[in-house]
Amino acid sequence: MDISFLGGPQPQRGIGVVAPFDFALDRELWRWVPAHVSLHLTRTPFVPVEVSLDLARLVSEHETLHNAVRALSAVEPQVIAYACTSGSFVDGPAGERAMCAAMTRAGEVPALTTSGALLQALAELGARRIALVTPYTASVTRALEEYLAAAGTEVTGRAYLGLTRQIWRVPYRDVVEMARQAAVGAADALFISCTNLPTYDVIPQLEAELRMPVLSANQVTMWSALRHIGAAAVGPYQALLDQAARCGPAAMGAAEPEEEEQGGRT
Repeated sequence: MDISFLGGPQPQRGIGVVAPFDFALDRELWRWVPAHVSLHLTRTPFVPVEVSLDLARLVSEHETLHNAVRALSAVEPQVIAYACTSGSFVDGPAGERAMCAAMTRAGEVPALTTSGALLQALAELGARRIALVTPYTASVTRALEEYLAAAGTEVTGRAYLGLTRQIWRVPYRDVVEMARQAAVGAADALFISCTNLPTYDVIPQLEAELRMPVLSANQVTMWSALRHIGAAAVGPYQALLDQAARCGPAAMGAAEPEEEEQGGRT
C-alpha cells in the first residue's frame, strides 16, 4: 500500500532534558508530555558515588552541563530542562540560577532546573508552607529545606527514606506512606522530591486524601518546560495542571482554617 500521501510525520516541538546518569524514569517524564512535543534526553557521565551531596555537586558541575547541553543542541530543542532536584538545590538559589545561566549560554535557548521549577510551581499555587517527602538521607533532605528556606518557603513536616541508591525501585505504597507522615501542620501543599522517585499515579490519590495540592519533581520539571514553549502538561486531577482539580478536594484543606476562623468570630 502506498502511504506517501501522508506526507511524513508531523513537526514536533522539542524539549531537551539533561538527567543524572542513574535516572531510570524516562517513561514517567513522557506521561506529562502531549503528543505534539518530543523529549530529547541525555545523561551526565557515570561517577561511582552513591546519592549524596557530593554526587549532587558532581552531576551539576557547569562543565558537565555544558557538554550535555551541547550534545542536545544537535536536535535543536526549544528549551533545556535539568531533571535533578538535588543537583539543582545543592548550592542554594544562587547556585540554581547560575546553572540555568550556564546551560543557556551553552545551548542558546532558555534553560530551567527541577528546583527552580519547584519554586515557580509554589508561586503558581500561592504555597508558602509545604510538607516535604524525599527518598534522601537526612543531610540531603536538610539541604533541600535550606534551599526552600532561602527562597521563603517553610517546611511544616517531612518524611524521608535515607536511601543512597536505586531510588527508582521505591514502590508507590512507600511514597504514599511518607506523604501521610509528612502532611502535618498547616501546609499549603506537599512536595515529593527526586526525579528518580515514581509519582505520576499517586498524585491524584494524595490530593484527594490530604486535601492539598501535591507536587513532584518530575511533574514540576515537565510543567515548567512545557510552559516555556507554550504547551500544557498532561496530568488529569493534578492541581498544578488541572484547574478542575485545583478547585476540588485539593483546595478543600486550604479553605478549612479560614472557615473555622470565621466560625470563631461569629
